[in-house]
Amino acid sequence: MPFSGPIKEKIKERLLEMGFSACGIARAEILTEEKEHLLAWLRQGMHGTMDWMERNPDIRINPGLLLPGAKSLIIVLLNYYPRRIRGDPAISKYAYGKDYHKVIRKMLRRFAVELNQWNPAAKTRIFVDSAPVLERTWAVKAGLGWQGKNSLLINKQFGSFVFIGGIVTDMELEPDQPFDRNFCGTCTRCLDACPTRAIVQPGVIDARRCISYLTIEHKGEFPEEFRPLLKGRIFGCDICQDVCPWNRKAIPTSLPALQPSPALFELTADSLLHLSESDYRTIFSGTPVDRIGPEKLKKNAGYILNAN
Repeated sequence: MPFSGPIKEKIKERLLEMGFSACGIARAEILTEEKEHLLAWLRQGMHGTMDWMERNPDIRINPGLLLPGAKSLIIVLLNYYPRRIRGDPAISKYAYGKDYHKVIRKMLRRFAVELNQWNPAAKTRIFVDSAPVLERTWAVKAGLGWQGKNSLLINKQFGSFVFIGGIVTDMELEPDQPFDRNFCGTCTRCLDACPTRAIVQPGVIDARRCISYLTIEHKGEFPEEFRPLLKGRIFGCDICQDVCPWNRKAIPTSLPALQPSPALFELTADSLLHLSESDYRTIFSGTPVDRIGPEKLKKNAGYILNAN
């Protein structure tokens, strides 16, 4: 019999106490339909140079291969909308604070220890973009929102400025009702606003055209055809989120780890281009920006300056 009542509510209550914005439970099952969509997307090469996405497709759709005996997924959302926003869009909002992988992983590890105290026999596996898991799909199945036309998860309370993480466990927890509605309606603002037309159809992103991918993940030179369309963006892109009506009332996060360094607001494309190694480390060490290194950051800044 699935654990319900007190243990399920205790799990949710504790995760919210720890600082997560929302929590839901999904039943571990094979994602047959999602697998077909994933394979079709990969066959079309829309993942660009992200070769890692081609690996372990079976694990991506079967949590039982990630954790033998998996019965449930505990999914959490963490709101990251900043209290203060830069005057230009050079740095994506998700990168203002510390690296969310580390922040969420640390919080979930703490929770996993407590979960094992409640149920010593429980086995768990944490994921935050660190394992081949379709996080957005599981968030929908856990009742936490729907996938918008820009493919991002949208939560009715927090919009799309949320990180997703979770725990696969062999505990059989009573699942929440999957979110079975889509509140995007006829709105096409994200599709219309994307300057590179990376949203090729509702819910489908061609990463090869996406500014966020091109400024962060892409290996090689930034395509010349898209350089004039950067409009000041050096690391990531928030256009499709900024125009989304569900983000009009975004709630600023109060989590200390996600608060930006004051120095972040002093940077311009020109100062980034001439940033010293020590200043780079002082400002970006431990943040998502640090993953691309100073050379790529400066190269991206150069594209901006040359386009002006």
